Amino acid sequence: MLKLTPIILLILYVAAMWFFSAWRLKQELNQKSSPLRHPRLTPMLERLARAMDLPAVEAHVYEVEPVNGLAAPDGRIFLTRGFIRKLDACEVTAEEMASVIAHELGHVSLGHSRRRMIDFAGQNAIRLALAGVLGRFLPGIGAWIANLIATAVAARLSRQDEFEADRFASALMIKAGLGTDPQKALFRKLERLTGASGPGAPAWFLSHPPVQQRIAAIEALETRWQRQ
Repeated sequence: MLKLTPIILLILYVAAMWFFSAWRLKQELNQKSSPLRHPRLTPMLERLARAMDLPAVEAHVYEVEPVNGLAAPDGRIFLTRGFIRKLDACEVTAEEMASVIAHELGHVSLGHSRRRMIDFAGQNAIRLALAGVLGRFLPGIGAWIANLIATAVAARLSRQDEFEADRFASALMIKAGLGTDPQKALFRKLERLTGASGPGAPAWFLSHPPVQQRIAAIEALETRWQRQ
C-alpha cells in the first residue's frame, strides 16, 4: 500500500487540477462572453447547423482582443472580440469565420476540448515528477529540462488535435456548400491577423502546426475525396 501512495496522490492531484482548471475557465468565459448575434455570421451558423442535421449551432463572443477561436470543455464555441473586429473591418470574410467555427466544432465533436483539460493537468503532474527526479541528478537545470520535455509532449498532442479538427472542418464546410477555400484563405492570413511574425520556436514546440502543413493536409484530403 505504501508503494502505491505516490501514484494515488498523483492521480488525486491530476483530478483536482482538472476540476479547478475547468471551473476557472468556465467562470472566466461566463463573465466575459455573450451569445454571438452578428448579421453576417448568423447565416453561416444556420448553414453549418443544416449540414450537421442540427436545429441550431450556437457560438459566443469572448470579450478579449487577441484573434482566436475557442472550444470550451462544456461544448460551447467562442470567437474573440478581436476576431469579430477583423470581420467588421473586412479583413476576414464571413465564410472564413465559418471555417473557424467549423474547426472549433471539430474539437468539440472529437472530444479534444475536454481531453485537453485532462492533458493539461497530467502534463503539470509529469512536469513536477520529472523536475523532482531530474533535479536530484542535474541540480539547477533539472526543472528546466522537465519543463522542456512536458512542453514538447503537449505541443505534439495539440498539433495532432489541430490536424483532426481541420479535417472535420473541411468535411463540414464542403457539406455546407462553402468549400475549403475560405479555410485555406484564413490560414494564409493568420500570421498577419495574430501578429505572429518573425522567427519563432521550432515547429515541434508550437501548439499549432505550421500554416503550410495545414493547407497541404487539406489539399491532400480534397484530392483523396475527389478520387472516391
